[in-house]
Amino acid sequence: MNIRVVSGEDAEDISKIYNYYIATSHATFELHAIDAVEMERRITETTGGGYPFLVADLENSVVGYCYGRPFRPRPGYRHAVEVAVYVDNSRQAQGIGYALYSELIDRLFNEDIHSLIATIALPNDSSVRLHERFGFEKAGHFREVGRKFDRWIDVGYWQLLRKSDRT
Repeated sequence: MNIRVVSGEDAEDISKIYNYYIATSHATFELHAIDAVEMERRITETTGGGYPFLVADLENSVVGYCYGRPFRPRPGYRHAVEVAVYVDNSRQAQGIGYALYSELIDRLFNEDIHSLIATIALPNDSSVRLHERFGFEKAGHFREVGRKFDRWIDVGYWQLLRKSDRT
């Protein structure tokens, strides 16, 4: 498996991975599938803003992806980045998410980033475990802020501070 920077040709594979989660889970609160054109726009917005967008490539196929993006738009938040990772459903529990996050976290903390924030729709035990393996700690919990599949969904925030900045 190769972890690499995303390319424009990856948009189709990435949208297929993401669309699975849109259709079957509350891991994202999007309600409608997106096409490769929209995914390419999102990739360009992320990378054009100077944030990493990485893919896991296995035998010339994208099997997962991750990215960082601004936590909030105001300049005072410039040292905080929201992170996310998605893995092809048929490739779960194979270390792909871990490998992607390892590279993403290293890249972000080698920049001027102080705080990483993951938003997790709850319950999602596998996502919580993945984040906590890296040292993320639960920093907040909002009850019933999302709605999907005719039910209210809680959202938790997990946070990781750059080690050299921790006090």
